[in-house]
Amino acid sequence: MAGTTTHQTHKSLKDRLPERSRLLLLSFVVGVCAGLAAVLLTTCIDAIKHLLDNRLSLSYNIQYLLLPGIGMLVSLLLLRYLIRDNIGHGVTKVLLAVSRGESKIKPHNMWSSMLTSSITIGFGGSVGAEAPIVYTGAAIGSNLGRYFDLSYRNVTILLGCGAAGAVAGIFKAPLAGVLFTMEILLFNISLSSMLPLLISTISATVVAYIFRGQTPMFACTLTPFSMGNIPFYILMGVILGFGSLYFTGTTLWLEDKLAKISNAYAKWVFCALGLGLMIFLFPQLYGEGYEVLGDLLNGREVEVEGRSVLSFMTGSGWGVAVFFALVFFTKVIAMTVTNAGGGNGGTFGPTLFCGAIAGFVLARSFNLMGASVPEQNFVLVGMAALMAGVMQAPMTAIFLIAEISGGYELLIPLILTATVSYGTVRLFDKYSIYNKRIAQSGDLLTHDNDQAVLTLMNTRSLIRDKYPRIYLGQHLRDIVAAVTGSTAAVIAVLDEEQRFQGLIDIGNVRKYLLRTDLYDKLGVEGVMETAPALIEENEKMDSVMRKFDSTGAWRLPVVDSGRRYLGFISRSRLLTAYRDELKEISNSD
Repeated sequence: MAGTTTHQTHKSLKDRLPERSRLLLLSFVVGVCAGLAAVLLTTCIDAIKHLLDNRLSLSYNIQYLLLPGIGMLVSLLLLRYLIRDNIGHGVTKVLLAVSRGESKIKPHNMWSSMLTSSITIGFGGSVGAEAPIVYTGAAIGSNLGRYFDLSYRNVTILLGCGAAGAVAGIFKAPLAGVLFTMEILLFNISLSSMLPLLISTISATVVAYIFRGQTPMFACTLTPFSMGNIPFYILMGVILGFGSLYFTGTTLWLEDKLAKISNAYAKWVFCALGLGLMIFLFPQLYGEGYEVLGDLLNGREVEVEGRSVLSFMTGSGWGVAVFFALVFFTKVIAMTVTNAGGGNGGTFGPTLFCGAIAGFVLARSFNLMGASVPEQNFVLVGMAALMAGVMQAPMTAIFLIAEISGGYELLIPLILTATVSYGTVRLFDKYSIYNKRIAQSGDLLTHDNDQAVLTLMNTRSLIRDKYPRIYLGQHLRDIVAAVTGSTAAVIAVLDEEQRFQGLIDIGNVRKYLLRTDLYDKLGVEGVMETAPALIEENEKMDSVMRKFDSTGAWRLPVVDSGRRYLGFISRSRLLTAYRDELKEISNSD
């Protein structure tokens, strides 16, 4: 009975509401769901932490050495035997879904990322919850959009609404949610697309307010902005630009190295031991580390004595700076081994953590050298600087940090430092941590409409198999029979295994068609031509375009990996599809 009611509701919405109205209504629903998912995730993480801290009563040393590895193992077992899918790198997976998956995300992603990440982080894994909740929100938007029969373009917008709502819900930052989607996820946002995004982020934020209060996530004590500190902010922007390159480069390099360990349990043992040792030395790496950020942003000394064998380093000013510099460099490694060993979490949170630590280290160093800069301000601005460099999303970084801290009075240094960091990174690398691997495979969507269209177009969808076929060993008589009643301009020549061997241009053999004396004498081999180029069925569209340009051909054959013939792609069909796709992504109706 319930299934019938759901079906009737689905049909009623489709029949009674135009697609634009459905999109706006669903953007609200997705925002509420994403907000609830964010609240649920943070609640689960806190509940697991509370349970482990208060029920197990372990010493710090045992807790740091054992619990993160146990959380990674539980997550690994869930992934292998329950979920049976790779759900890591959530933001990157969303980008891939948009660029080559028709914005389709599997239904289980509406809960699987929350389940595994809450366990990973609750047990002390050194990752963030933001990327998993973005994946969750995007999955909610994708599945609801497809269930209610929205077009690809509107499913993509609803996917973006889910991601934006997730960011807004977990940070209580609606503007940052919109900017995150615009800068990182969706390559082309028209003004009309802004309304669903705003509806989603506002509704998600209201949900977060209801359940978690309206206090900013990182309420802090700040010092009013001073023009005299501008040189220090600029210097910090440059330094954290290089810090961003270290963050991205080390993460991707270490992921590649750990991927060579083929046995999942051997990899878990290696990563669990490594993570436990790093947290044992630097307890600030335990979990998300947001408690540490709260202390730094409010000028409180971070508790180290009695919790780390390296606490002797913090007995002097420079010792504190060196200790936390080591925390910065180690956090990137801890984050990577947590994910590689079976845990599930993102880089969003660690980016904020590392930026805050770097800002503190630099401010403390400046002060030790005789300057007088407010350390809390530099902690806050450092978060924006590193995020702008690692994610290459300066607008998101600026307004997210302002929203989660209430630090709009530092808007000038936030803009300045984030811009300098972003500019420094762009001198050396044009790809962010999220899209670097996608760019290597040619699936990256960009704000360049031409490149975006080519990325979205699918080679297989352009193939047409209306052309007659003929086989090696046959004669002119068979060619005449093949073209009788056909308007095709070419004939595909195949062997017995259906492998493509060449083509026959009807225009070039027309002079033979009435020569009945040649019907059984002139073989196919005598009139066939070699194709100017072959297209593979999954070839990238920019490569297909280059083949048409270089050969000047009007149509080219398409084959699979075994050279078996699939059909032809014509230049006219290719250009028509390009024009339609360009119109679709540029549509502002």
